[in-house]
Amino acid sequence: MSTVTYGTGVADDPWILKTPSQTSEFQAWKDGDALHVQVGSTRLSYQARGLEDLHAMLKARGDWVALGNADEGKPTADGTVEAWARAADNPVGGYYGLRKGYRGRFANYVTPVLELLGLVELEHEPRNNRVRAKG
Repeated sequence: MSTVTYGTGVADDPWILKTPSQTSEFQAWKDGDALHVQVGSTRLSYQARGLEDLHAMLKARGDWVALGNADEGKPTADGTVEAWARAADNPVGGYYGLRKGYRGRFANYVTPVLELLGLVELEHEPRNNRVRAKG
């Protein structure tokens, strides 16, 4: 289960979460149509609809899906959450990330938010984690 230190998920009171492997802490909050993630001094932003779209994809697949975390520009394994979040045939027609150069790692930061919201089960192993929709 995701470890939340505090937060309501808004800019002045972000969720404090951990990556799926539980090795790094980050902040996340929704602001309009964006989901922002702060990791140290680095800020990533994703389309907030990625939360709903990913949940729908996971429900449609009906089984565990590997995360496949990767930075933007790095290859992703077929069939992973990260590959789906960049695919031309996903609901937004490409990256959910909003800032070029910082559009990767969707699987690493969005899945803990979905877990917090009670929508998915997320593994927390040191490597090769997977996620699936609840219900």
